[in-house]
Amino acid sequence: MTSFHAAVGGLATDVRLPDGAGPFPAVLIRTPYDRSRHLAEARGWARRGFAAVVQDVRGRFASPGEWRPYENEATDGAVTARWIRRQPWSDGRYVAVGASYAAHCALVLALEAPGEPGEAGVRPDAVIAAVPALGAAETAREPSGVERLLARAGWWAAHGDRHDSDEGALEKALAADPGLLTHLPLTGLPDRLGRSLPSWAGLWRQRERGRLASRAANADVPLLAVGGHHDHFTEETVALWRTWGGPSARLLLGPWGHGLVSAPGPDAGPAHRVVLGELYASWARRALTGDLASGRHGAQALGGGDLWLPAGTEGVPRTQRLRLLRGSRFTADPSRPVRSDNLTVPTGGVPDRCLLATAPLPRPLDAVGPVGMRLRATAHTPSADWAARLVALTPEGIAEQLAVGVLRREEAADREFTVELGRLARRLRAGTRLRLEIAGHHFPAHARNPHTGDDPVAADQLLASRREVDPASVTLTLHVLPSRPTPTDPAKEILR
Repeated sequence: MTSFHAAVGGLATDVRLPDGAGPFPAVLIRTPYDRSRHLAEARGWARRGFAAVVQDVRGRFASPGEWRPYENEATDGAVTARWIRRQPWSDGRYVAVGASYAAHCALVLALEAPGEPGEAGVRPDAVIAAVPALGAAETAREPSGVERLLARAGWWAAHGDRHDSDEGALEKALAADPGLLTHLPLTGLPDRLGRSLPSWAGLWRQRERGRLASRAANADVPLLAVGGHHDHFTEETVALWRTWGGPSARLLLGPWGHGLVSAPGPDAGPAHRVVLGELYASWARRALTGDLASGRHGAQALGGGDLWLPAGTEGVPRTQRLRLLRGSRFTADPSRPVRSDNLTVPTGGVPDRCLLATAPLPRPLDAVGPVGMRLRATAHTPSADWAARLVALTPEGIAEQLAVGVLRREEAADREFTVELGRLARRLRAGTRLRLEIAGHHFPAHARNPHTGDDPVAADQLLASRREVDPASVTLTLHVLPSRPTPTDPAKEILR
């Protein structure tokens, strides 16, 4: 292998070439997380016959300039793509590859990269987008508008407004100051953190969701979208696959967190161990030679079942019967919010949530598809968040979170409404009970609604909110497979 460094458009770039005379197809990885961390990945691509080009994005690590997340990647990526296609070692084809923010860099190249009159396109010939962070608004808020506090505070503390990274910055800060994330207003959090983060307040003004997703319908190259059921961006990953307009789209959705196979969930089994590098390279070769079948295909893991199902598999809606345990009247107090990091439920005092549960499941149940809760409820404050958390209580008494949804409502009247809890692909054992919690907060994963009607990131006053839930109105809907599923081979689905 041959490796060398280049300054492409002024940006620090490493290139690793396969053995042999070439020319070669290339992969382009543009990252804010330090290109040196991709050395092993670059070697893997080169061993498989690809020229690997890895670049620090503008303003990060060895690349000069000002770091402005989500602003310069289409333009800078186009410069690099143009450079790749002009190199003697390049056969003119390249695949844009990335995970998380790097997936954003890959996608904007495919969907928004500017070109020059008369030149061959700078857009990639194929895209691999893993756990894609589609844009600032998508990463900062739920579709309902509720702020994702913990994830964004962690990312900004580690990477925001700096050339390098401190991955453990938030954990260290919380160890020294456990009440850090309760700071009011949230826009002033950097002062308490002791860091200059001028872009922090501007993050929360980003509300333009769906820009890349809407342009995905016009895509004209193959896509491999990879995600995890326990990732922040599962819904965005699936939506990207469903809307992609290219000749073929593949989806691999495992029982993983944001780190994919390096972050397996508690429902992962031996069959869910996938060698992603080998799969990526095999798919890229087929994508570049036009050997992929048209249409949407792929595989999704059935957590707890140790098998894979074809992507798009979905059960039939089934309403689960619930009985009230306590808290049809409760107080959502932002000074004592229901914690997202604690599944223990208090049994005494004034209820802080409404608790309902099913009877033990008489037989195993395969829940595959969206989860929704419908209820009639009242909040006696100008604004209210309704957080619904679904928890599995195993026969051994272990509590495990299955799904969460948060909806913001600006009216106090007694109304019936629905809270979406995302998607579930999980086998639940016989004897498992489902516990449904209805609360006013899910903190620190999500910012606290102050209940005053003020913007939660700018508010400096908190108000307790009395809540009333009609327990007879609460319905929990799962999508359940009517029979035992036939497993599939994820590699065959991805490479077909």
